Amino acid sequence: MVDVQHWLTALPPVAVYLIVAGVIGVESMGVPLPGEIVLVSSALLAATGVVQPEWVAVAAAFGAIVGDSIGYAVGRRGGRPLLARIGRRFPKHLGPAQLARAEQSFARHGVWAVFFGRFVALLRILAGPLAGALHVPYRRFLLANAAGGLVWAFGTTYLLYSVGRAAEHWLKDISWAGLVLAVLAGIGSTWWLRRRARRLEQADTPGEAEPVGATAADR
Repeated sequence: MVDVQHWLTALPPVAVYLIVAGVIGVESMGVPLPGEIVLVSSALLAATGVVQPEWVAVAAAFGAIVGDSIGYAVGRRGGRPLLARIGRRFPKHLGPAQLARAEQSFARHGVWAVFFGRFVALLRILAGPLAGALHVPYRRFLLANAAGGLVWAFGTTYLLYSVGRAAEHWLKDISWAGLVLAVLAGIGSTWWLRRRARRLEQADTPGEAEPVGATAADR
């Protein structure tokens, strides 16, 4: 994350906002990219005055909402076979077991999985395509998607920004300590939402997940 932050520091602010929106947007379409790392790094940059926190948050929310909506459209058009192809393309991140587990969580908890999924890497990537493949009504999906995206983007950005500013003020000569405090604050800011999201997954039926698209004859 420190390397990402140093790399972003060399860019003009507009480029940072575009990268935040682009990386988070592509991740939300179903491609495993480090969207949360980019957001945390940009929020820490905002604490140093390199970029503006409100624009970081706006860019992150925009990327999350638009990316999920595109993922929804792609999933609705491609269905479960598309999710299986995504799993074959990214077997380490979105293999059959991961896809099946995400699908079970989504099918069981509906739009709540969209909202809380924004705080969990697996569901953050698959929420849009899964919602489309499962034919969740778009209005319900959009409401949960927008709420989750806004809470995640603005909450993460402003908490890290506030803690980073405080760390910079009180720990000017110990920059590493300020960074550690900011990172810990970022973890704490999403702790209860992550815990809730994990409970959603744990509430699913135990046992080995079935591959996405399995037929009754395969079971």
